[in-house]
Amino acid sequence: MAKQTEKLTTRVLERLARELPEGDEVWDSDQAGYHVRAGKRGLSLRVSYYNLAGKRRVLTLGRYGVGNMTAAKARKDAGEVLGIVAQGGDPRAVLEEARAEAERQDQQTLRAYLDGPYTAYQNRLKDGAATLRRIKQDFPGWLDKPMGSLTRADVERWQADQEAVDKPRAFGTLKRNYDALCGLLAHAAERKVIPAHPLKGVKLQKPALNEEELAEQGAERRYLEPEEVEALFTGLEAYQDQRRQQRRNSRAHGKPYLSDLDGAAYVDHVKPWILTMYFTGFRPGDLFGLRWEHVNLTFATIRKVIEKTAHKRPEPQTFPLSSAAVDVLKTWHKQQGEPKAGLVFPSPITGKRMSATAMQKPWAAVRGLGGLPEDRQLYTLRHNFASQLVMSGTDLLTVSKLMAHADIQTTIAHYAHLAPDHKRDAVEVFAQLAPGQGGETAKEEAAYVTA
Repeated sequence: MAKQTEKLTTRVLERLARELPEGDEVWDSDQAGYHVRAGKRGLSLRVSYYNLAGKRRVLTLGRYGVGNMTAAKARKDAGEVLGIVAQGGDPRAVLEEARAEAERQDQQTLRAYLDGPYTAYQNRLKDGAATLRRIKQDFPGWLDKPMGSLTRADVERWQADQEAVDKPRAFGTLKRNYDALCGLLAHAAERKVIPAHPLKGVKLQKPALNEEELAEQGAERRYLEPEEVEALFTGLEAYQDQRRQQRRNSRAHGKPYLSDLDGAAYVDHVKPWILTMYFTGFRPGDLFGLRWEHVNLTFATIRKVIEKTAHKRPEPQTFPLSSAAVDVLKTWHKQQGEPKAGLVFPSPITGKRMSATAMQKPWAAVRGLGGLPEDRQLYTLRHNFASQLVMSGTDLLTVSKLMAHADIQTTIAHYAHLAPDHKRDAVEVFAQLAPGQGGETAKEEAAYVTA
């Protein structure tokens, strides 16, 4: 049967879409190899050619009328394909290779990427080792799965399994570990290792709060009452007295070589560390990473990069120090031998940066000695700093900057309700101007009585 040939214009393709029997082909009269084939789902626009090995190849450009496949686009695409063939190329082979590469990438396992490129990436980050550990420990059943195969159903099953154990972990912990996994998948997608982030937009379902948790919500970000501030400082002094007594006992019972703490302003790092947090509102991580190079005691400032927001704002920020904070740091600086550089609060054991949990036990001791409630966590000192500033009338923008919040909306969301009610004061001032409300009439009455 002779080939049917016509110039494959829009009008011709519209007619062939209605009339051409399934399986039949019509070849373009202008471009050799460009043709259309009728199928169950419509017209397939194709190019037939021979590669350098003499093998006939057919490349499908698309289906007519589907997506943006028009007669003009098909003719243009066919011309580009035939141009590649004329130069000795094999467009079909290139396409197949690209598909094979995409499939290979899609089949790359989580373990392979985690142990390879992602480990190299995380090793350059401060908390990289912890991130890698979270993924390995929390998703062992996923490590040998292709990254591209992960689905919402996998996430939902994982969360259900984590919450079904005898001692389920807090939602915040699950979210932190899941976010670590999503960070890996985003990293792989950005580098085209997988076609797309398979879990993009998939979030953990936050469990409903029970009555006890609902009651605690109001106390999460709270300030210290005056009696609690007094208890805090009492606890710090009691901690110092306790450590001094322990040292006296040690020196009296076989360890006279230990230094005498009775004359030291601070028995160790605990009191100056806690006082610095109290007077600056710094996050614990920023105190662990604080260096003497960041501190200017002459100008009463600290200038450093805030660790939590370093990925968004890598430049250092400057924070003013109160005279009380300066006194604490000056005393500690002198006691440490007035170093010009190095960590302000190094580990007393290693001399290096303290671990993220290093102040939990000391804080519990101070809290207990002072009689503070057990629910007053170390972070309460930061919330107290912001809360007291707001309640004293400091504007929210200033508080936001002192707290190093990345967005003032964070400050507004958690502390705005503590601000003095200036709006009420304003309307009261206005109301007092009305006759009989303490305004001019009241002044005239006062003058009459005086006369």
